[in-house]
Amino acid sequence: MNILIKKYFVALGLLLAVAQCAWPADENHFRTGVTAYEAGQFDVAAQAFHDSLAEQTAAGTLLNLGLAEWQRGHAGEAITAWEQARWLNPFNRAAPQSLLYARELVAVNPPELTWFEEASTWLPANWWTWLAGVSLWLAVALVTVPGFLRRRKAGWHQTVAALALGIFLLSLAPAAGILTRSKIAIVTDKNTALRLTPTTAAEVVAALPPGEPVRALRARGNYLFVHTQNGNGWVERRQVQFLCPE
Repeated sequence: MNILIKKYFVALGLLLAVAQCAWPADENHFRTGVTAYEAGQFDVAAQAFHDSLAEQTAAGTLLNLGLAEWQRGHAGEAITAWEQARWLNPFNRAAPQSLLYARELVAVNPPELTWFEEASTWLPANWWTWLAGVSLWLAVALVTVPGFLRRRKAGWHQTVAALALGIFLLSLAPAAGILTRSKIAIVTDKNTALRLTPTTAAEVVAALPPGEPVRALRARGNYLFVHTQNGNGWVERRQVQFLCPE
């Protein structure tokens, strides 16, 4: 199984590195990253993809960044990059496949999602906001504008308004799921300490592996109080990255 997984990542790396459709508008850093990746210079490739993301956040760049980080042995950063790629473009099959194989290899579980958080993964995150806003204003306009213009409401006005209102109501749960899902982060450092209190001298409850998902509940200074599969505790902010791309 491990051999198949490694072969998968090699094949996927070659596929994504040369995929023209994944190239962002800022091509200079991205081209550098692709060239370095193909040459086996994974540190250079990762830095180039980071530079490209600083110019423009793109799912294709995150996919390739994940590959470079994986080749560097940074499982946490790789899983984070692929999760962020899926956040931006849930229609791309490469990110879920990469996450499936990576988590199987490093023995970590995916984030535990509620039903409305799971629904929020069906479309790109910003689509739900637009869908809710446009459908609500469309319903309001169809109900009120004919009266302002002193025109009689047609049957189709009410039909479309009811349909738009229904879409608005259905989009509320996924929109809420986006907000709560944005609190989920991935552990990036090895043996991240889960502490009882937000201090370096606090007792360590557990050591979290890279790639472990956590849910941030509140913050204090440089620490986050998180919920994990090993219980609740405090971790340093620098040791985790959130699913929502900055």
